Amino acid sequence: SAVLFSLFPGTDIGVTGGGANKDNAAAVIHVTAQPLLLTPEPWNLLVTQTPAKEKAKEGETVVLNCHLNSPQQPSLTDLMVKWYKEDEKGQVDLLEKNVTILPNNSRIFMSGDLSQGDVSLIILNVTTSDHGIYFCEVTLPDGKVVTGDGTKLRIRRALGLFGIEESIGTIIGVVAAGIGGIVVLIVVLTPQLRKCILCMRQESHQ
Repeated sequence: SAVLFSLFPGTDIGVTGGGANKDNAAAVIHVTAQPLLLTPEPWNLLVTQTPAKEKAKEGETVVLNCHLNSPQQPSLTDLMVKWYKEDEKGQVDLLEKNVTILPNNSRIFMSGDLSQGDVSLIILNVTTSDHGIYFCEVTLPDGKVVTGDGTKLRIRRALGLFGIEESIGTIIGVVAAGIGGIVVLIVVLTPQLRKCILCMRQESHQ
């Protein structure tokens, strides 16, 4: 029989061999088997889009930021990135599998470095038709899909020099028309005023 020594000096604890061997064997099996039962931790990817709202004028270049972050620090080049836009007409896919899919369109493409977790989207020479909410979507190697919160893009019309001149011209025209109307009114009313003054004088003499 095996004898286990206590931490306290002078005392012995006797345990039957059978029981001790079974307990020790169970403990050893449990410890050695535990690592074999562990499965690979699933990816925990964070997709961050900034800012939540963006404004631009017609003709400007817009960058919609999207960054990926994972505690596991895996190879991000294995990820598939998709960008799509939602507006009143529905959903339009802009970029799939890291590549622009719009036909004959070189204005919209991914501008970031995927290996660094930067999958930002760049839009050149924006037009009013580019307004909408843009979403950055990432597909992991295991098929899991993670989507950002979206960035709402608003486009303001640019008046341009011609537009400003046109506006100023319209304002001057309105003012001139107003002044002209007043002048005409004074010219028309002057004889009437003279007649009224003469009438009043005649009545006062009578």
